Amino acid sequence: MFQWSDEQEMVRQAVRDFVDREIRPHRDELEFGDLPPYDLLRKLFATFGMDAMQRESFKRRIERERAAEAGESVAQTEQGAGGRGGDADAIAFTMIPIIELCRVCPGMVTAMGVSMGLTASAIMSKGTIAQKERWALDLLTMDKVGSWAITEPNSGSDAFGAMTSTARIDGDEFVLNGSKTFITNGPHADTIVFICKLDEGNPPAERRIVQFVLDSGMEGLEQSRPLRKMGIHSSPTGQLFLTDVRVGADRLLGESLDAYTGKGGKEASKATFSMERAGVAAMALGIVDRCLELSLDYARERVQFGQPIGQFQLIQLKLATMEVARINLQNLVFRHIEMTAAGVPMSYAEASAAKLYAARAATEVALEAVQLFGGNGYMAEYEVEQLARDAKVLQIYAGTDEIQISAVARSLLAEA
Repeated sequence: MFQWSDEQEMVRQAVRDFVDREIRPHRDELEFGDLPPYDLLRKLFATFGMDAMQRESFKRRIERERAAEAGESVAQTEQGAGGRGGDADAIAFTMIPIIELCRVCPGMVTAMGVSMGLTASAIMSKGTIAQKERWALDLLTMDKVGSWAITEPNSGSDAFGAMTSTARIDGDEFVLNGSKTFITNGPHADTIVFICKLDEGNPPAERRIVQFVLDSGMEGLEQSRPLRKMGIHSSPTGQLFLTDVRVGADRLLGESLDAYTGKGGKEASKATFSMERAGVAAMALGIVDRCLELSLDYARERVQFGQPIGQFQLIQLKLATMEVARINLQNLVFRHIEMTAAGVPMSYAEASAAKLYAARAATEVALEAVQLFGGNGYMAEYEVEQLARDAKVLQIYAGTDEIQISAVARSLLAEA
């Protein structure tokens, strides 16, 4: 795949028109008025039939899994959350809304991606059929809001090693304790995948990583108000506090501790990280595409020293560098589409490399756009100011740049 097809271009324009008509007018409310993004996202889903497509895809997947459990031969013909392979057009259509939303409100993609991406995918990849039917479908359609809770106040990049949240076996139940921070959708989440260590009286370093599904309103579960932050204000971020939350085995993903032998829990979480990191390229593409568009318009219209600033070579260098980044990011997205359609998963190191480049490119381009706009670029009324703040988080969440560098380097050094 080297360019968008005519059909994909039509869909992209339709999504862009929707975003301009239905979301752009609420930009200030999303940025400064603490308007949660979920109703707008649901309207997007309903307008383009994305909710109906998710329901149908989910139904077919569950039917295949039931048939497989019964020992019947099942053909794998489509891609789904946690599935393998699929139609390139269908996968491209899932990427287009990410790109177009990021041209206006990147935070909305973060909110959507964590809910129907990370949270739903964790359940779809690790959960039983009953758990998928109980929780995943509502997340995939955005009928409910999901959170994927792994980061803790003192863990940061050492998500597993410094994790202190625990699950303790008490008869037929588990007792959960701990706190999580920087949790996307945390304040509004209906469904939470809570990742912690199983305390069996063994040293913390030897404990298994396990995952539970929680519902808002459970006794002992507290969801904080939205935290104030530098950017992506359209994505509510909060803290979670668990004090002796009692759950049954039906809330343990997989419903059996046998699924968490060895490094099972950690590997499942790392697989979710890989998916999240691969998606950052599409987010970065949206940010870079809009920054370039705004910068081109400004370079043509802004006159200094008797001519449009676009005539100056230093401005041309900035514009050309932005275009190179846009092409590279678009090619990363195209490659992701083709690999996913072919059923070839991106390795952990490759996903880290893509995330590292995409995050840096988006941040550098957005800051150059601010520089090109000069004093105007520092003013909130100009979009590049918001995009620069929003882009920065791509270098931090889903693993910092430094963590991506380490993952890539370790993979290279391990090669024979």
